[in-house]
Amino acid sequence: MTAQLKPLKWYKELAGKKGRLEAGAFAVEGDRAIRQIMNVHPDEITEILAIDEPPDACRGYPVRRLTESQFRYVSSARTPQGIMAIVRIPEGIYSARLPQDPGKRILLLEDIQDPGNAGTLIRTAAAFNYSGVILTGKCADPLSPKCLQSTAGTVLSLWLRRTGQYLEMARSLRKEGYRLIAAELKGKAEISVLQQEKLLLALGNEGAGLSEALLEEADYRLRVPTAREKAESLNVAVCGAILMYLSAGDASTR
Repeated sequence: MTAQLKPLKWYKELAGKKGRLEAGAFAVEGDRAIRQIMNVHPDEITEILAIDEPPDACRGYPVRRLTESQFRYVSSARTPQGIMAIVRIPEGIYSARLPQDPGKRILLLEDIQDPGNAGTLIRTAAAFNYSGVILTGKCADPLSPKCLQSTAGTVLSLWLRRTGQYLEMARSLRKEGYRLIAAELKGKAEISVLQQEKLLLALGNEGAGLSEALLEEADYRLRVPTAREKAESLNVAVCGAILMYLSAGDASTR
């Protein structure tokens, strides 16, 4: 006896947070992003949707074939790529509970509202071997379609926490020996402070920057040295990429 097929509306509603929470799953589109998830957490994929015959890497997963019109209906992409994976939501992602071993380098994003910026920063953190990312409750949801598109499948490559209790988490980490480095335009251009045994790197909102409450918690306030007479500031994703690169050393060996 075959299992009853889910209605197409079930997949479409994964584009919204309510639908994701009710399903306990989110959708990842595109062959490249799906392969990235298969590389790190293959067991978290529960189903593959595809227009054509899926690649050999998808063997072993339940596959549901859709017509082009059906796939366009369930897809959130402007130009659907014809393949989608349904993935379990990571445990604890919407809590303030830190993992038992948080790792040596953690990124904190305060109210980064553009999903492209948030997703790019998550992807960059994974690339430079950061262990996790804390996002405030006002940040773009890391499991939203636009944010997922920017992460390019790296959303399961590190732990994520999206919560309004981020200040409490920062304080808890500082008690465990982490140094909180706050990226701020008025900070000092002393990039050597990034070489910490335990690092918590904080980046702020695209327009407002970091809040005073978080800045008061910081051990150091740091700015990227730039020609400010030519460009006053950097895009937050670019700034984050530079700082994460400088903090990571040879990320491949850590």
